[in-house]
Amino acid sequence: MAADQASDPTAAISSGSAAGRPADPAADHDARTLRRARFGIAGTFGLAGALCAVWTVRVPALKDKLDVSDGQLGLVVLAFGVGGIASMALMGRLVARYGSRRLLRIAVPLCTLAVACIGLSPTLPVILAAGLAFGVVFGVTDVAMNTQASLLEQRYGRSLMAGMHAGWSIGAVVGGLLGALAARAGLGFTASVAIAAAAGVPVALWLRGTYLPDAPPARRPGAARQESTAAPGAADAKTGTPGKARIRLPLAVYVAGAIAFCAFMIEGAVADWSGLYLRDTLGSAEAVAALAYPLYEAAMAAGRLTGDRITNRLGARTVLTFSGLATAAGLAIALAARGTAAGLAGFFLVGVGVCLVVPLAFSVGGALGGGDPARAGVAIARVGAMAYTGLLLGPVLIGFLADASTLRTGLGVTVGLAVVVAVGARFLPGGRHLAHDAPAATGAAEHPENAERLAA
Repeated sequence: MAADQASDPTAAISSGSAAGRPADPAADHDARTLRRARFGIAGTFGLAGALCAVWTVRVPALKDKLDVSDGQLGLVVLAFGVGGIASMALMGRLVARYGSRRLLRIAVPLCTLAVACIGLSPTLPVILAAGLAFGVVFGVTDVAMNTQASLLEQRYGRSLMAGMHAGWSIGAVVGGLLGALAARAGLGFTASVAIAAAAGVPVALWLRGTYLPDAPPARRPGAARQESTAAPGAADAKTGTPGKARIRLPLAVYVAGAIAFCAFMIEGAVADWSGLYLRDTLGSAEAVAALAYPLYEAAMAAGRLTGDRITNRLGARTVLTFSGLATAAGLAIALAARGTAAGLAGFFLVGVGVCLVVPLAFSVGGALGGGDPARAGVAIARVGAMAYTGLLLGPVLIGFLADASTLRTGLGVTVGLAVVVAVGARFLPGGRHLAHDAPAATGAAEHPENAERLAA
């Protein structure tokens, strides 16, 4: 029982004392708040995954609707990536000033409206504008929901990020299957995407009430002393304005960002091109080709549901190394395939391999924030901006390579990126509980040497 309470704060704060005293009503309320937040944050990941998947799996239908080339189709993804990077460049300041909860309450409903605009866009220029707008609000959503997940990890004192990202994968599976069913039923791109976006609006509005406040639940020992002795002429840690010490991120944050960059290039390539690869290169029917993405996301969901337990046992560095190698193997199988079954099997293995890479990258960034939500937000925004650069460049690069040669050749670059993930993992901090070693992660603000140990 004690071990369970140590790993789950909701058990400890709601069970009362060892002497049999009744539980504190305030503690019970806090336990309910944590459970609600855990469900709501995972649900936000799920809604985001569904919104992306429902139009991603219909890329072949979008190509037919607009009558464009692979290279022109890649510009739609380029617009999305530009919007995401532009918003992420500001997210460190925005999270510090407004908090991730307030940002999510605004951005998530706007995401559903932006996806509806993508579905209703009649021409390439209009859909480029809609993709740019979706990228902006999605970039805000992505950083803010990962910041919320990092706050939740700190409250629980253990890894939860993979489970949160499993919500994304489950949502993507649902959205992908709905897209595949729409294709089988003969619904066009416009109708299927607009209907799905409309269904997401009430979900987005309900989720607004589930998020955690960004302020730490209690002031840590020494916090007041730190504030009172801050150098008056230094730069503010949150805003960069004169007043307090400026935030300095450890090198490990940038290593995590580089790994996320490679992983997002791979994820973007599979999401945007797997259906077209199966249909145009392997000769699959469109309804079958549309299954590639939900199958890939199903593999990711299964891996992420068990990923926190695996990471706590083996350590992030080991998990990332094997993830990179498994991803490379899956991509090689898919690209060497001569039939639909082998292609689908390869993309399934890619999902198993890559599923934990991005969650661990964000988890490392948040943990290196030292328990400070503003600092964690800055670190996650930095990792996110690097990751979205990969999401921006990957599909566009593959589209242009496909125009110049073949789609199989264009997708071949992802094998090398998977190997980079495996090698780059060796440069991350070691330790089984990399992201949430409680003394280090929660005490870094009072004890800078702990943050340095995490980044060593």
